[in-house]
Formats: sequence, C-alpha cells, structure tokens
Amino acid sequence: METVSTIEELRLRLAPLRTAGKKVGFVPTMGYLHDGHMTLVANSRTGNDVTVVSIFVNPLQFGANEDLDKYPRDLVRDSAMLEAAGVDFLFAPTVANMYPRPMETVVDVPKLGSELEGAARPGHFAGVATVVTKLFNIVQPDTAYFGEKDYQQVAVIRRMVEDLAQPVRIVAVPTVREADGLACSSRNVYLSAEERRAAVIVPRALDEAERLVRDGVRDPAELEAKLDAFVRSEPLATTEVVAVRHPETLAPLDTISGAALILLYVRIGRTRLLDNRVIDIASENGMEAA
Repeated sequence: METVSTIEELRLRLAPLRTAGKKVGFVPTMGYLHDGHMTLVANSRTGNDVTVVSIFVNPLQFGANEDLDKYPRDLVRDSAMLEAAGVDFLFAPTVANMYPRPMETVVDVPKLGSELEGAARPGHFAGVATVVTKLFNIVQPDTAYFGEKDYQQVAVIRRMVEDLAQPVRIVAVPTVREADGLACSSRNVYLSAEERRAAVIVPRALDEAERLVRDGVRDPAELEAKLDAFVRSEPLATTEVVAVRHPETLAPLDTISGAALILLYVRIGRTRLLDNRVIDIASENGMEAA
C-alpha cells in the first residue's frame, strides 16, 4: 500500500493506472476505522482493480460547537488495517493541502441537506458535498462506496452526482452492526461504559418501529411520537430527529402504505448516534434493514 499525502502525488500515481484502463474504487473516510469502513473497502476491492481510501477529518462539515478537535484520530492504526485489507493507496492529506486558502466555493444540495440531520447541524451537508466533490475531482474514481448508516448523506451525494453529472457510480453498502445491534461508528468510542449500554436503545427503537407498523400503525406522526417516547424512556438518550420518510426522496409521508424509512438521530450523553431502517409492509418479511 502506498500512503500519499498530497493531491499532486496522488494524481501522479493514479494517472498511469487510469491510462491502462484500470477501474478505480474509492472509499472516503474520516478515519478511526471500524468494521463498517472495512466492509466498504472489501466491496471496493471486489469490484475494482485499484482501491483508494482517503482519511481526512473535514473541518467544513463540523459546526462551531461540534467535535472537530476531539474527533478520534489514529493514522498508524488505520494504516495497518488498510494495509492488511489490501488497499492500494491511502490518501491522507493535511487541511493545508486540501484547503490552501479559505474555500470560496461551496457545493450544496439545499433541499435535501437542510432538514432532518441538516436542521440539527446547519451547513453540515454543504461541507460534506463540497469535500466529496473535491475528493472526486482528485481521485476520479469509477465507483465510490458509502455506508447506509448515513442514509441522508448518501441521498445528498446521489443527488449531487446526478445534478452535476459527476462521472462516478455511488454504491451504498448496508449498515454493519456490533454484536448487540448498535451501528458501527467512529463516535462510539466517545461512549462511557454506562452510555454504551444505553446506546442499544437506538437499534431497539428500530425494532419497535417495525413492531408498531406490523401491529397496524399507519400514521407517520403517531409512529414518530411513539418512537420518540420509546427512545426517551432511556434516561441517557435525547432525540434530535425521529422521522418517517419516503426511502428514496426523504419526503414526508401522509400514510405508511408501502416502504417507509425510519430515521433516528439520537444523543447518548454528548455523543450523537445515527441509525435507520426501511420498513416495507408489502414485503414478505415485513422489513428491509438498512
């Protein structure tokens, strides 16, 4: 595996491979890798000749009072994991290399990016869309891989790619979970032992959503209220987003008549956790997990 720290060097390394017709897969990350990231890497290696992974904690997507400074970082650990997984290139630029001057250009998907998590974190998805666009321009991948845990992020990136005719295929990979059902996340490291035990209320709320829908709840507002109360039954949990939406457009639903996306954005103590599930009452088993 080659570790590259500048835009110019990565372009130099990839150019002959692309000229030779090699297919390039790309996994953008902020590091502190977990099983979810490594599943994205495995998908890329299966589907491409060359796999590039980026590790860059992007300041544009953090708000003024968020966790940019304390976001977990361990490049040595991450490099060893990627080397063992057979990654070809690790792109680990500095902030100065990615943003040599304050950014004047912003890529935004305002409708999709300003509600739900975007309402709780104003400007977050503009920061995501901007850095992902820049990374796509640098790597020029054929395919890029993202986790479905960040469902709204995937929707924003898909729409951005479509609107801007970016020549990259977006693959969303199902959420990878820990043994008790909690979605893998770099931020799980923030949780104390007590908070980690409490955090299972998040995946359990998705199970509760499925039970309620199977028992006949069809009013999205009713389902949201019941799920909000269910999560808040855990004293350490605070709900920021509990939403029932269309799984493709993220638009609000008038009634649950087919597939419905359940989105949860929950604080356990000071740690934000995301999770989701698509429940399809028309499917044979009653749900499709995301």
